[in-house]
Amino acid sequence: MSRTATEHPGSVTVIGLGPMGRAMAGALLDRGYGVTVWNRTASRADDLVARGAVLAPGPADAIAANEVAILSLTDYVAVRAVLEPAAQALNGKVLFNLTSATPEEARAGARWAAERGAVQLTGGVNSPPSGIGQPESVTFYSGPREALDRHRPVLEALTGRAEHQGEDPGLAALFYQLGMVMFWTSMLSFWQAVALARANGLTAADILPHAVDTADSLAQFFAFYAERIDAGVHGGEVDRLAMGVASAEHVLHTHAEAGVDSTLPAAVVDLFRRGMEGGHAEDSFSSLVELLAKHGGPTDPGTDGRVREDGLSLR
Repeated sequence: MSRTATEHPGSVTVIGLGPMGRAMAGALLDRGYGVTVWNRTASRADDLVARGAVLAPGPADAIAANEVAILSLTDYVAVRAVLEPAAQALNGKVLFNLTSATPEEARAGARWAAERGAVQLTGGVNSPPSGIGQPESVTFYSGPREALDRHRPVLEALTGRAEHQGEDPGLAALFYQLGMVMFWTSMLSFWQAVALARANGLTAADILPHAVDTADSLAQFFAFYAERIDAGVHGGEVDRLAMGVASAEHVLHTHAEAGVDSTLPAAVVDLFRRGMEGGHAEDSFSSLVELLAKHGGPTDPGTDGRVREDGLSLR
């Protein structure tokens, strides 16, 4: 049985009821919190209201209802669109902004909130909605440590681990994006392997054990190369880029023979070849880190790297 309004451990607002926001509101209700919710499409709150949540008529009402508001929206453009009309209600509030963003967007958002008397802690949730409320799940936070410590029970109701990455509000977004770099690229590599397997009469299930073994082996490679990279050591006594490019080209040719889309393996070959052209043929393929770090192209192909005057990317 859920606790009564006088027994719950506190009250929290959740703005944004996509799959993640709904999971968070549900986890808070499960822990006995009073929960006020708002979403542009109000019907997404129906089952939460049936469980005891209060649906606010607008963003300002939702913000005003509690000291703490959890924001789970598509991007910071959406955050600004929701909060601008509620600006008068922000003074004295603590915003746990769990919306995906770039580090600079998170910093700009924190400045914007501070100018209106609110404190923003940036959050990066390292869990799908199904992991919300689980003790092993983790969220990165950055911003004022005092605010995180004061509201830690709320945050640990969302994910069992709430890890503070520093006072800089952009750091949580950075750590989140670091994870996404590896996640999206790794998952695409699996889709690529499945496509190649299919072209050769195999199924995803057929290659799964080999795929898992390969993925599990990466941890030891990460650990081995991290120390060398930080020391600036890219000697070719362990591996050589020239050997790596030959292997990458074999992967590309295998796709061509099978008639499978080769966009991803072609990009890998291009990167290896650029390393060769840069004089790293006899160096370790870890030398590609230096090539990537010096790339001068636009960081956002969809916007040519442009940034709005308010610090948000032009999307």
